Amino acid sequence: MQSNIEHRGSCLCGEVQLLTHLDSHHVAVCHCSLCRKWGGGPLFAVESKNEVDFQGTEHIAIFSSSEWAERGFCKQCGTHLFYRLKEGGHYAIPVGLLEDNDQWQLEEQIFIEQKPAFYSFSQATRDLTGEEVFAQHTGN
Repeated sequence: MQSNIEHRGSCLCGEVQLLTHLDSHHVAVCHCSLCRKWGGGPLFAVESKNEVDFQGTEHIAIFSSSEWAERGFCKQCGTHLFYRLKEGGHYAIPVGLLEDNDQWQLEEQIFIEQKPAFYSFSQATRDLTGEEVFAQHTGN
């Protein structure tokens, strides 16, 4: 596994640019009802445990979507920029924002119990329930 892979990306209008360093090219899919409502479908995201460097922060709006997490989007074009935990520095960045999209590998699906029956993916992935996801982040 590679570490510290630099990735650049931007929103649709280009007002917000981002730079992050990732440990892998793994993509996770979130099927929770909030992600599906936020984006109209599952969220395909890469996880960054590192700080994300944003340019154009004056164009970023933050929505507190739960007690523990918030979502950022571009005020200009509405592009979803991130889901992040309020504590702990964990970011989920929509993979479509990032360049070099031939390198990504679908590895994991979370909140699998909330996935609607009308779609499925052919890749074999690690599947986690919401309870298992929360246990990972809380250490329980």
